[in-house]
Amino acid sequence: MSTLLHTVSMLTGEDVRWIDEGYVIFDEGKFLKIASGKPMDSELEQADHVIDGTGKWLFPGFVNTHGHAGMSLLRGYSDDLPLDRWLQEKMWPFEAKLDKASVKAARNLAMVEMIRSGTTTFLEMYHLFMNEFAEDIDRVGLRATLMRSMIGLCSEDEQVEKLKEATDFAKTWHNQAGSRIKTMLAPHAPYTCPPTFIERIVEEAIHLDVPIHMHLAETRKEVREHIQQYHLHPLEHLEKMGVLEEARWVFAHGVHLNEEHIDLLGRYQLAISHNPISNLKLGSGVAPISRMLQKGVKVGIGTDSVASNNTLDMIEEMRMAAFIHKGIEEDPILIPVETAIEMATKSGADILEHDHVGMIKEGYEADFILLDASAAHLQPKAHPLSHLVYAAKGSDVTDMYVKGQALMRNKELLTLDEEKIKYDANQEFRRIQSLI
Repeated sequence: MSTLLHTVSMLTGEDVRWIDEGYVIFDEGKFLKIASGKPMDSELEQADHVIDGTGKWLFPGFVNTHGHAGMSLLRGYSDDLPLDRWLQEKMWPFEAKLDKASVKAARNLAMVEMIRSGTTTFLEMYHLFMNEFAEDIDRVGLRATLMRSMIGLCSEDEQVEKLKEATDFAKTWHNQAGSRIKTMLAPHAPYTCPPTFIERIVEEAIHLDVPIHMHLAETRKEVREHIQQYHLHPLEHLEKMGVLEEARWVFAHGVHLNEEHIDLLGRYQLAISHNPISNLKLGSGVAPISRMLQKGVKVGIGTDSVASNNTLDMIEEMRMAAFIHKGIEEDPILIPVETAIEMATKSGADILEHDHVGMIKEGYEADFILLDASAAHLQPKAHPLSHLVYAAKGSDVTDMYVKGQALMRNKELLTLDEEKIKYDANQEFRRIQSLI
């Protein structure tokens, strides 16, 4: 069923980057044509569906490269603590009480928020009820990279059980839901996974031909303690273990990395998910992203969970990623709007290994969002790319399509019952809180 969307302004991945008035045709989940001007009468007649995009901007959907949707009931539950205390005193005790109903409520809430703010693709790193989440994503229509996260501070038998659960999930769901779902393996972090456990996980990832996702160098404290125990920075330790060369790695955070570590990222073609707001809120620091980009490291943007952010608004995250490095390094040229947009779209899709995703381009997946260009904070309309990064809000998103299917149209969610989901989230939060 072909769809023609006309009279729309758009950012494209074609030779002409911005089209003031044009149209797109998509069918079977892919863009067939990107063009300026008005469609021909024959194209309008042949299209099964015709959509008028007057007054809207068309952009690629955002790609969130690091998050924990299962933690969404924890929004605002604990603020103003450093990461180690935040996890041990607040997050982990609450999560220990979570069950299938509460995690489902949390994830449904996250999906509503992501759709409403323009995220078409996201990464979920979590340990609870991953099969059920994959089934829900299949039904809702989002694109995702999923993994069963593993903490290895347990017996060897428990490590074996966790790894089997993770590999079974990866094999079951990789390239499912019409290839909208990809999988990875995920040791939680060097400070929660002994080296021998990491080595076994890497062996399985190589065998399954899937990437590995891990928190890395998020805080100075974790790096300092790793050096005290192993006499090496965590990234240097991973290199010494010989696990960087053959596997494909996506690291979250990468805050406390020096020039030599950035060189290692480039040498082994390792990717980084930049989570600026979470890193700021937890007082973890600011990742040296500008140096990474200068050295050709692939960088995407992630929100982390709403427990440490506290939103899943990728526009807000993209803006912070653009602003913070200009201020820290006192250089307004760093992270220009084009780079910020690329990190939040195409680079993120590449990092998560979703092929032909992240651009409005012929042959690419029809994953896109429409923004209402009439808002006062988006005027004058002459600078849409600047406005997307420096002025827009997630609430400006009016429509979302993934693989050519509408998930939101004119701000109406089509595959989720938002009112029920918000009610359930509050009910489940109160129930879990009563158990603590």
